Amino acid sequence: MLPERQFIESIRRLAGKGGNRSIVRGIGDDCAILQVPGGSQLLVTTDLCIEGIHFRREWHSATSVGHRCLARGLSDIAAMGGEPIACFLSLGVPGQLPKKWADEFLHGMLRLARRFAASLAGGDTSSAKRITADIVVLGSIPAGGAVLRSGARVGDCIYVSGELGGSAAVLQSLDRGKKISPAASQRYFYPEPRVKVGRWLRQRGSATAMIDLSDGLSVDLAHICQESGISAVIDERAIPIAKGANLESALHGGEDYELLFTTRPGAKLPPKIAGVPVTMIGEIEPKSPTASRLRIRDGSGHLRLLKSEGWQHFVKRQPHFVKK
Repeated sequence: MLPERQFIESIRRLAGKGGNRSIVRGIGDDCAILQVPGGSQLLVTTDLCIEGIHFRREWHSATSVGHRCLARGLSDIAAMGGEPIACFLSLGVPGQLPKKWADEFLHGMLRLARRFAASLAGGDTSSAKRITADIVVLGSIPAGGAVLRSGARVGDCIYVSGELGGSAAVLQSLDRGKKISPAASQRYFYPEPRVKVGRWLRQRGSATAMIDLSDGLSVDLAHICQESGISAVIDERAIPIAKGANLESALHGGEDYELLFTTRPGAKLPPKIAGVPVTMIGEIEPKSPTASRLRIRDGSGHLRLLKSEGWQHFVKRQPHFVKK
């Protein structure tokens, strides 16, 4: 690796001036200066990516790691219906890390940043025992217009964008020692943040609550239930399962970075939003008196409780279903 000052200057050259007019001053001073559009509120999200937890160098190219690190934050902005403005990167790397790896990481991140006008406006660097990237992403939203997790009401319909379970299926194959081509598994190695879908839903007032599917359908739907004070029933036959995946990975796999949202009963949605299919998978019910707020309906119409068994740090994985 280069010495820190040279490394930072290298990052500055790679980042360039950026393409977002909201950035008055980016890399080069103690603080970035941003101009928030009039009548807007600021969205702020942060994600930590750690080697061995979120990626492995033997599985993921540096370009993929950079892309995925930023995609996580952009997906959070999408889930609020917001517009990306800027990103900040704090990067810790081992001293023996090849400069080529760091350059390719930045290339993957900055390529995605330019596509969504989320210019790299600052950050920090440090030595670390293993690669650690902390990404902060800023976005804007019209004042009072953010789509929250707490807006779902009894009778609302539950939708998801895209297909589910594909990322978990790829990860399971990698864990079994199978070599996976990034070209054949773009949605895993280079996930597409659904910013355009979130913006469409916010602009038309279609979504009553929304969250991105980063930890798995069962965990993320439980977040909406908790914040909205309701319960939910989903239909296993309606869940759009990705090719090569199964129901379990679609329910609990995580890292799909699709959007899960609710709409008022009778709301008319097109079959695709911004070119992405959307599928109704269930409905919102009154708050359950039991510990679990999620139930799943099988092909025979029978209901059973659905435990939240997606990705959660510090929690051991438990069986997915329990009998009613």
